[in-house]
Amino acid sequence: MSVLLSSAGGINPGEELPAETGGLWSDVWRRFKRDRIALYGFYTVGFLLAIALFADFIANDKPYYLEYRGKTYFPIFGSYMVGAKLGQWPAELLNVDFKKLDGAKSVFPPIPYRQTNINLFEPVEPPSTKHWFGTDKLGRDVMAGMIHGSRISLSIGFVAVGIAVIIGVILGAIAGYFGSWIDLMISRLFEIMLSIPTFFLLITIAALLPPSIYLTMLIIGATSWVGIARFTRNEFLRIRNLDYVTSAVALGVSDRKVMFKHILPNALAPIIVSVVLGIAGAILVESALSFLGIGVPAELVTWGSILHEASTTTFAWWLAVFPGFAIFITVLAYYLVGEGLREVLDPRLRGLR
Repeated sequence: MSVLLSSAGGINPGEELPAETGGLWSDVWRRFKRDRIALYGFYTVGFLLAIALFADFIANDKPYYLEYRGKTYFPIFGSYMVGAKLGQWPAELLNVDFKKLDGAKSVFPPIPYRQTNINLFEPVEPPSTKHWFGTDKLGRDVMAGMIHGSRISLSIGFVAVGIAVIIGVILGAIAGYFGSWIDLMISRLFEIMLSIPTFFLLITIAALLPPSIYLTMLIIGATSWVGIARFTRNEFLRIRNLDYVTSAVALGVSDRKVMFKHILPNALAPIIVSVVLGIAGAILVESALSFLGIGVPAELVTWGSILHEASTTTFAWWLAVFPGFAIFITVLAYYLVGEGLREVLDPRLRGLR
């Protein structure tokens, strides 16, 4: 809407009034899009999540579509039904190699291998049109391993940070809301956790217990919650004395509702930034543990486990370059998104870029 006011009024003739925003998060997204580097990081994260979600449709030794003996099958979808105990394979397709079915017509994914397909006749093959990223010592396709490994690496990141968020938000909220001796005791717990060398603790626990993807998630989550807890505590200390919180307490609203219904939604901004950065850190820690051979079980393929193979096969440069680059891009993308969110959510940093 155009307005025609004199320059004394502070608005130039024909100047457009700013459009109304649709709320906090729509305003955050609008300002986030202005940071093109952070936006590219966001698109990269979305691309990686899509690869992890549709890994079975990108790299698989089963076809999308199969026409065999006058019947039509969809083996990839069928594998989901069998895995969910909602069906079973037909007798003619039970334990068969779909690539060697005589007279069959099929459409395979662009990478016609799974990460578990072993071919001892093609060990440590360099990149080619058949194996785009080469093969490892067991003849497994590296690109298929990286695509399916992205699912494991990203799931570890999300689950580990989810555990850290639950612990950190609860302890930080209790410390910030109640204060006094409760805050003092929980703050001392923060200091104790910060004094422990986390990575060496992870190595010790992982070395004493059998490798497990769930154990890895639990260990990373149980040792990385302090940053989230401190952010939560600081926000609760700031918000708990505001008028609307004081009014809620005066009206007799329970402490639990005040903490998690009234204060927490307004304290999420720095927590979200910490979560995004924590996912990147968890992926990096998992890769480091797998590189040392004490992360996930040996039968699971992750980016770190491929790097571990590269350490014993130094001439196979592709075993180091491709997973190393994937880890670098993933961690960088999450950090760019985290920094972009930090700049748009922190009022002190707005307008600096």
